[in-house]
Amino acid sequence: MAELLSFATALERVLERARPLDAERVGVDSAALGRVLAEDARSPVDLPPFPSSAMDGFAVRAGDTPGTFPVAVRIAAGRPAPRALGPREAMGIATGAVVPDGADAVIPIEDVVDHDNEVEVPEVVTCGANVRSSGSDLRAGDVVFSRGNLLGPSALAAIAAAGIGGVLCARRPFIAVVVTGSELEPPGTPLRPGAIYDANTPLLAAQARTAGAEVRLTRVVVDEEGRHRETLAEALAAGIDVLLTSGGVSVGPHDLVRSTAAALGVEEVFWGVAVRPGKPLFFGVHDNTLVFGLPGNPVSSLVGFELFVRPALLALQGAAEPGPAFEAGILARAVRRNGARDQLVRARRRDGEHGSMLEPLSGQESHMIARAAQADALVLVRRGEGELAAGDAVQFLRLD
Repeated sequence: MAELLSFATALERVLERARPLDAERVGVDSAALGRVLAEDARSPVDLPPFPSSAMDGFAVRAGDTPGTFPVAVRIAAGRPAPRALGPREAMGIATGAVVPDGADAVIPIEDVVDHDNEVEVPEVVTCGANVRSSGSDLRAGDVVFSRGNLLGPSALAAIAAAGIGGVLCARRPFIAVVVTGSELEPPGTPLRPGAIYDANTPLLAAQARTAGAEVRLTRVVVDEEGRHRETLAEALAAGIDVLLTSGGVSVGPHDLVRSTAAALGVEEVFWGVAVRPGKPLFFGVHDNTLVFGLPGNPVSSLVGFELFVRPALLALQGAAEPGPAFEAGILARAVRRNGARDQLVRARRRDGEHGSMLEPLSGQESHMIARAAQADALVLVRRGEGELAAGDAVQFLRLD
């Protein structure tokens, strides 16, 4: 077997082949959620577009206070006052309403005495108090949200608040998921002797969707050369951007994915990465389609997806930082290192005094998907001798 690629080298080879897809304009609604912005979204207006009140109260001239003033007008949000505020008078004003010309402060309703259409202001009011100035959030022409970033709820709200009805986003990548193994049965059916339930199809399809992809095809295929060829050919002809397989990428007699892919014209970029779990990982290209062969053990598939497939899907969407998005954390208990491979250790995350504390779970074998379901983090343990001690700084990926 050739020398295993380092994680960093393998990721570099994946990302250099993951070129951004075409962009399309989508509405600022649920259709844009989770998409990657393909151009800067710039505001056409100041935000707020006018001086507005930060609370319910009374608009006044600060220099007139304290004193008792007649209430000339009561201003609702969306209905500006019909005239400017005159000397030594007040106007009732609702939160978000336009502060009238002539006023330079708003005093909260709870700080005054309001009776018989007069308001008593007992103390001096500071100029600018409780007034949101025009453009205090952003100015017309400012970037609301930058290209290459994922659109979450708050970003969509900011874009909508600026009056932008549609944004340019990379289209979602189309993906096919092919899971191999004669032993697999669909969940919800009786198990025959020697069979196990297929966990990888729901796992990988769900991971793909959380990475912004659209799953166009899923197949489970038995370990027969003809069936492999038929299924992989169907997937490659389906107009997809990514073909994701699971199982059949090692060196056993029933590991048929690599040879079948090669026969169908897939150019192998690499096979074998110095990570645990997930060493026998395959990556290739077929025209404009990226082809990943993940190991069949569910945890190996999970880890391989997070390390390589998710970054590729985000890169196809034009993400400025496709990842993996490692964060800094602190190991809660010791972990033995592997001399040959970087390890991704499943762990639980909790808040500590100095940051995220990471508690490795028992049962780290690659088939233990039920144990992995309890994890919300993958801790990167770099290859080396000895162990990492409790309290050591580490990097981790979130799984939630």
